[in-house]
Amino acid sequence: MQVRPLHDRVLVKRFVEEEKSKGGIIIPDTAKEKPIQGEIIAVGTGRVSEDGKVRALEVKKGDKVLFGKYSGTEIKIDGDEFLMMREEDILGIIQ
Repeated sequence: MQVRPLHDRVLVKRFVEEEKSKGGIIIPDTAKEKPIQGEIIAVGTGRVSEDGKVRALEVKKGDKVLFGKYSGTEIKIDGDEFLMMREEDILGIIQ
């Protein structure tokens, strides 16, 4: 199944959570925090302004981004977990 976000929304796949800390300690599932970084899988056409013009999004497919801890809506597509969020929920692009 393929999903194309509408307007100024983007589809993000979170990066994989770390299994070990930097010191080598294994982190149990209950103590793991979900990553706030991910890769953009799909983007919408852009935001429609009040005068009816479409403003293109600054992010594009393949960009690696930072987003807020509680941003977006979690969805499952073909068994994989994704986040659907607005472009304004993205904090920055990782270069």
